[in-house]
Amino acid sequence: MTPPHTHTEELLYTSLCVCLLSSMCTCRLPQISEAQVSLREILKQLTNQRDLIEEDIHVSFEELHKTLDVRKSVLLMELEVTYGLKQKVLQAQLDTLFQGHGGIADTCTQTEEALSGEASAASLQAERGLGERLGELASQGLPFQAEENDQLDLLMEAEGLRKSIHNLGTIVTTSAVASQSEASGDGLEQCIVGLPACVTITTRDKAGGHCRSGNAILSAEVCTPDGSVADGEILDHKNGTYDFVYTVNKEGEFSLALRLYDQHIKGSPFRLRVTRSPDPEVKRERERERARERERERERGTYRGNTGNIQGTYRKHTGEIQGTYRGHTGEIQGTYRGHTGNIQGKYREHTGDIQGTYRGNTGDIQGTYRKHTGEIQGTYRGTYGEHTGDIQGTYREHTGDIQGTYRGHTGNIQGKYRGHTGDIRGKYRLMGPKGVSVDQNGHVIVVDNKACTVFIFQPTGKLVTKFGSRGNGDKQFAGPHFAAVNNNNEIIVTDFHNHSVKVFTPEGELLLKFGSNGEGNGQFNAPTGVAVDVNGNIIVADWGNSRIQVFDGSGSFLSYINTSADPLYGPQGLALTSDGHVVVADSGNHCFKVYRYLQ
Repeated sequence: MTPPHTHTEELLYTSLCVCLLSSMCTCRLPQISEAQVSLREILKQLTNQRDLIEEDIHVSFEELHKTLDVRKSVLLMELEVTYGLKQKVLQAQLDTLFQGHGGIADTCTQTEEALSGEASAASLQAERGLGERLGELASQGLPFQAEENDQLDLLMEAEGLRKSIHNLGTIVTTSAVASQSEASGDGLEQCIVGLPACVTITTRDKAGGHCRSGNAILSAEVCTPDGSVADGEILDHKNGTYDFVYTVNKEGEFSLALRLYDQHIKGSPFRLRVTRSPDPEVKRERERERARERERERERGTYRGNTGNIQGTYRKHTGEIQGTYRGHTGEIQGTYRGHTGNIQGKYREHTGDIQGTYRGNTGDIQGTYRKHTGEIQGTYRGTYGEHTGDIQGTYREHTGDIQGTYRGHTGNIQGKYRGHTGDIRGKYRLMGPKGVSVDQNGHVIVVDNKACTVFIFQPTGKLVTKFGSRGNGDKQFAGPHFAAVNNNNEIIVTDFHNHSVKVFTPEGELLLKFGSNGEGNGQFNAPTGVAVDVNGNIIVADWGNSRIQVFDGSGSFLSYINTSADPLYGPQGLALTSDGHVVVADSGNHCFKVYRYLQ
């Protein structure tokens, strides 16, 4: 804008500037309002999270106190019982000796009196009797040697416990913000149909500094034009960086949404192009970038070849590489010896990952890999078993036995998996699964205590639906524990920190809520286990009150399970038997108990 030359022009110029500034500020107002709403919501969630963690800490330490009190009582009782048994033996021996001593002393006194008297037929007869009595007393077997010892010691490894308690619990957080965090990697540019692609997410704080810790809450979705979602998994490197590995099985234009704490990171959502073969232009650009990188690396004293990267020392064609080798199709970290030699460290192929030691073309991986259908011990990521799978532990045969962690094309199984299919975690990562149940359709219901969410899976592991979030609303949870299914296929969930029981439809709509915090009939102090009888009555383990309550299907209190003969101490999970008994896990007494339940 040209500066004014006259007074009139100056006034017009000033007015125009004011109008422009006013218009700009007015346009900013909705942005400010939206930012205020977002910040208030984040602050609210932060406060709720603080309150829930504070309650978790109180409950956890109260439970520890209870456990310590129980152990203290057990030790004192054990001390009294042990002492009583030893004391009884020693006291009985002492009593026997006392009686023997008294008998001999009395007989000797009588004998002396008889001998000092006048001799007669009667006295002679008495003396004869006393002599026989003395002979018997002198020959009787008395317990002169102690029949018990005085050892009574206490062995208590308290120092290790003190150290454990001293380091008990960790507050986990990061300073990462979505507006500064960014993504990189080939997986942002192009993906080949059926092959895994990787995107690296680097989390940063508000000043743009690199966050050095993990555990940030990230989510990633690759959406197809028809709205479906491709498979993928987020790997936390615990250093502020994360890898999102995904596979798309058809060509087309896709979108990749990367969110940190439910907010898009820089550049998200990204547009992806999935093709059957690499784009020549993208390939040429990568070659140019590698050439530029080689020049930079030479300046730093590091050589990165056309098919890889060698950092460290390279000696002859069959010699030794010490350091890190990153090839066009893989990565070797550690030591490489010989053309068919020995790799120690980490080897990642284009479609797989071997961690451990690899020897020879068909050699040895430690963990150990033997033959195509053999055995893997350690970590193997590749095309074995599932397309982009991950086996940690031992994998035997294509349909064999996995012990440890198996992450397949459709998910993740932890524990022991036999067979070909299954998805327990998959893309929907479970933060702290607690209770599990099965509905009338065969769906698996998993209560995630940490995520405050109920997940419903097909038996194959495919997610059907999920519902719930952290909070104290009707459709929210605060540390949910267990679930049961009634005759109407409705899902009953115990809400631990909200001290209530909630009933939902299979779609996650709230039908019923009952219970409050207290010790009265129908009240709870942190409900845990739940079951349903044939009449639809709901049986609930009341953890903090150490009792079991019975309600009808509408949530009205009916009665208690009689546990007076063998009291509970912190009941957890429970189940009903077909012959009218309730089985309950008694966490405080470290056992399970069975009580009669009259339906």
